[in-house]
Amino acid sequence: MAQYSVVIVDDDEKIVRLLKAYFEKESFAVFTAYDGLAALTAVKEHAPDIVVLDLMLPELDGWEVCRRLRQESEVAILMLTARDEESDRLVGLELGADDYVAKPFSPREVVARAKAILRRVGRAINKADILRFGLLEIDSLRHQVVFNGNVVELTPTEFKILELLAKKPGQVFSRLQIVDAVQGYAFEGFERTIDAHVKNLRRKIGDNPKEPRYIQTVYGIGYKFGGEYE
Repeated sequence: MAQYSVVIVDDDEKIVRLLKAYFEKESFAVFTAYDGLAALTAVKEHAPDIVVLDLMLPELDGWEVCRRLRQESEVAILMLTARDEESDRLVGLELGADDYVAKPFSPREVVARAKAILRRVGRAINKADILRFGLLEIDSLRHQVVFNGNVVELTPTEFKILELLAKKPGQVFSRLQIVDAVQGYAFEGFERTIDAHVKNLRRKIGDNPKEPRYIQTVYGIGYKFGGEYE
């Protein structure tokens, strides 16, 4: 029986077949799509746990697919990107993707990254505490954030970063420490992705980036949570 399900989206049939074989070997239920519109349909029909999404797609590109998915879903998204296009990766993360793998890639790495994202989601769901800071409420049991009475739609990675910081108000975390905590490994190449996720978080929880109340920048180091428990 499949433990997880994945929609693989790429217009290269060889890549799709290769990834499909590796995911099925790890007991994933696999669904495929070869363009952006088909990707949206596949996600709606199959409600996967994660989407492996190439950026360069016909019909709709990966950025637009990511944006539309985030309007309707919290499904985990793992992007496939060109190695030398850092700006593409950052744009994808700002749109709500959880992680990325650069091409050319190892299919084992893609599967490992996908499983790491899903483990993070599972760990968050299994925690039963609720953190309250003024208008902000973080419910780890339901994997839900409420701000000013409204549910805030966060990606799994965004939730994990917010939860990490909020559980230790005032403690400064370097970008590498945050990467290690939310990814399960530390790698300097991923440090800038944390800034993109924090930018998204601040926007979603109404945190003024010039004078943030919750996620505060510690220049030259990283970030800390500035709220106080209630």
